[in-house]
Amino acid sequence: MKNVIILCFLFVSFLTNAQDNIQWRGTDRSGVYNEKGLLESWPENGPKMNWHYEGLGEGHSSVAIADDKLYVTGIKDEVGFIYVFDLNGKLIQQKEYGTEWSKSFPGPRGTVTINDDKLYLISGMGEIYCFKQKTLDLIWKKEILEAFDASNITWGLNEAPLIVDNMVIATPGGKTKNIVAFNKKTGDVIWTSEGAGDLSAYCSPLYIDDQEVPQIVTITANHVISVDVKTGKTLWTFEKTNRWSVHANTPVYSNNMLLCTSGYGAGSVMLKLVNGGKSVEKVWESALLDNRIGAMVKVGDYAYGSGDKNRYWFCVDWNTGEIKYQESGLAMGNIIANNNMLYCYTDKGDMILAKATPEKFDIISRFNITLGTAQHWAHPVIYKGILYVRHGDSLMAYQIK
Repeated sequence: MKNVIILCFLFVSFLTNAQDNIQWRGTDRSGVYNEKGLLESWPENGPKMNWHYEGLGEGHSSVAIADDKLYVTGIKDEVGFIYVFDLNGKLIQQKEYGTEWSKSFPGPRGTVTINDDKLYLISGMGEIYCFKQKTLDLIWKKEILEAFDASNITWGLNEAPLIVDNMVIATPGGKTKNIVAFNKKTGDVIWTSEGAGDLSAYCSPLYIDDQEVPQIVTITANHVISVDVKTGKTLWTFEKTNRWSVHANTPVYSNNMLLCTSGYGAGSVMLKLVNGGKSVEKVWESALLDNRIGAMVKVGDYAYGSGDKNRYWFCVDWNTGEIKYQESGLAMGNIIANNNMLYCYTDKGDMILAKATPEKFDIISRFNITLGTAQHWAHPVIYKGILYVRHGDSLMAYQIK
């Protein structure tokens, strides 16, 4: 009996720790969080700000969290920095890591990924780094553009590294070495994949493990693509294009269905994985749902998000593509969800709390993010009752529990 209790304790501890590792759009890249007891409405002027920090430098990356530490990146004088905070907002460490993207919309793009006491980061300039989590000492780094016959893209590489088993996945976008799996401990190449031979397209990949063939799905300049996670062999491709080859939203996956959304008029397509994941078929398509960089979330049988050219906030039936509502009057933005509530952060700085219902865009509370600089593009994060909002040079922590 004692052994059973110990095993149960270890299992629960494992689950707790796994849930505490917040990476790009949560623990599974869906943008859906699973916290209990959060406020169902906010005070008129917004929830209490517990703390804020000024001095990150410009950047668009979100907060990553592990072991009750916050990790975020910024740029100063063309140099990228990693910052580490405790949950009270105290700056514990900072580390210069190398040249960062300083052209149009300067600053780091991709969010840090944390795994097995290591940090992984892909810069806008096309270098992948691996650091020790506790000390920020560099373990290895690789230049991934010239090395794989790739070119940087208009607004700099934007990718949160994906960790699967002993591999870290990146998409340099070479014609024949399009996606690359590195050994996460050493940086050695495990496999390369030709994918569809496109340039990279600002998309952070997704791992799907419930198919006959476990696979990595991402969107490159002109295609949604899937590769076998073990070998890198291309399983299927589906053409998806827009004027600027921007596909910055990680696809949303649920029960064999894959929602792929892009802006600049490209719209959304719902794909169904068939034949054990070896191929796909189109279920529905919508030009209206053209979210550019804000992603969408699935809550129940519906998906929610905003448009780009089509400047509405939408609810769509996940299975049929039927538009349930389209609400005008607000700027476009990004979205996360928790317990049937939507957290919408517009690019005009409005933070909105709304019920996830197909009947209407049911706004409960809203306030304006007044601190920070440049674009309101970084996706917010929920962790232990705190809403973390990064706006350029500033990081803010709001009490929402």
